[in-house]
Amino acid sequence: MSKSPTTVEVSILDKDYLVACPEDQQDALRRAARHLDSKMREIRTTGKVLGTERIAVMAALNITHELLEDSSMSGAADELLRSMEEKLDSALGGSPSATDSANNPDNRN
Repeated sequence: MSKSPTTVEVSILDKDYLVACPEDQQDALRRAARHLDSKMREIRTTGKVLGTERIAVMAALNITHELLEDSSMSGAADELLRSMEEKLDSALGGSPSATDSANNPDNRN
């Protein structure tokens, strides 16, 4: 399969755009375009933001905010899991190697 870009047509707020995209990324591009179209339509429906350019900027800000929130949540979850792992290690013998040897059948007596 070729990795050279091909042209994909996507529609955002009833306007068609031609975008160069590798063949193996076309589905992802179409999903991204549908998501952006949906966000822009939500903003347009409120009637508080006028003009396609302003709607696009607000949609970009909203999507970026969602991504950053997801990233922060992921970081917080990682920290919580690390903390829980340290507590488990401490409760099970004080070192990660103690849990490793308990889970390794070759080290069982």
